[in-house]
Amino acid sequence: MAIPLVDLTAQYESIKQEVDEAVADVMRCACFVGGEQVEAFEAAFASYCGTRYSVGVSSGTDALRIALQSLGIGQGDEVITAPNTFMATASAIVAVGATPVFVDIDPASYTIDPELIERALTPMTKAIIPVHLYGQAADMGPIMDIAHRYNLHVIEDAAQAHGAEYNGRRVGSIGHLACFSFYPAKNLGAYGDGGAITTSNETLAKRIQRLRDHGRVSKYVHAEIGSNSRLDTLQAAVLTIKLGYLDRWNGRRQLAAQWYASELSDANVALPELMRGRTHVYHLYVVQTDTRDRCCTHFEAMNIATGVHYPLPLHLQPALAYLQYHEGDLPRAERAAGRILSLPMFPELTRGQVASVAAALRLATGVAPGHGDDPAQTAVLDSWTGTPGRTVDEQDKRVGGRPN
Repeated sequence: MAIPLVDLTAQYESIKQEVDEAVADVMRCACFVGGEQVEAFEAAFASYCGTRYSVGVSSGTDALRIALQSLGIGQGDEVITAPNTFMATASAIVAVGATPVFVDIDPASYTIDPELIERALTPMTKAIIPVHLYGQAADMGPIMDIAHRYNLHVIEDAAQAHGAEYNGRRVGSIGHLACFSFYPAKNLGAYGDGGAITTSNETLAKRIQRLRDHGRVSKYVHAEIGSNSRLDTLQAAVLTIKLGYLDRWNGRRQLAAQWYASELSDANVALPELMRGRTHVYHLYVVQTDTRDRCCTHFEAMNIATGVHYPLPLHLQPALAYLQYHEGDLPRAERAAGRILSLPMFPELTRGQVASVAAALRLATGVAPGHGDDPAQTAVLDSWTGTPGRTVDEQDKRVGGRPN
């Protein structure tokens, strides 16, 4: 039986009645833009994150762009961020006229290394966007300390970490602003695009509310240039239902991660590390192996979906070639990009499915099946012979924050 990377159908079936009723309520009231459902979700999500305000927007990308705009960041400014994330983080910076400056990662957490940030600062630096990757928060304590010393803004990119915690605080409540995506595959996903910006700063919240709605202060009066970036009412209604299940679903992801760790304890792969003081919600379950590409081919033959998040770091993307980064500038991120592999991860994942994925991975990396492996799956896998992968060696100690 095929094992998907994410199973959105199973999630919908578990909450079908509630979702269908919420959608029907919106259809009956015929209020499709704004209104009580959007306001209710914004209030609930702010409360969940531990902030005073949450402003719904049309996508995570728009959340990042509007957050930057609300802080007055634009032409001639520089914004520091990590290179090993989705293009939206960089494209939002570019969209406001600013320049992304990439800083290498901590190889254990995959998040930006705070120890490398200060050497990347210039008089043009205005903000830091730490990315909470794969479900685990960046090391926010040192980042906020740096921001305070240098009078910088911090915008959390929390698109992959709904419900994750750092030293007891939920992501979204630590930086000056935080941006979330509600893309369907996220831990908290809509049935379409959606996003939100959280903050406890009233002035910023009010400006963000204007910017998402054409800069409007009344129906036909516009105080500034904004955009059509509102969260629609149908998505808000769905998200309100799903928010009530988020902690339960995150708990199921954490359980699946424990199963993977048990099944793969002696495999030739590096497992995700849970950093001290952080709660991981496993948006993705990412391992590392020297034989990643061969593993992908093997999984495809076994009808098991996998992914690579992300195979080409942002500083090497063709669209950002004008920044003049080169291969070797950010060696930790580049090394990880060649080794990372995302395994199936979703709340409805079963122990049997985890065992089948683990059996496939163990065989693909040259390790004999474990006692818990699915016998039928193992019998099929026995027909394939691979070369053992190497264990994770010491990470490259070189660092970088700017092009050579």
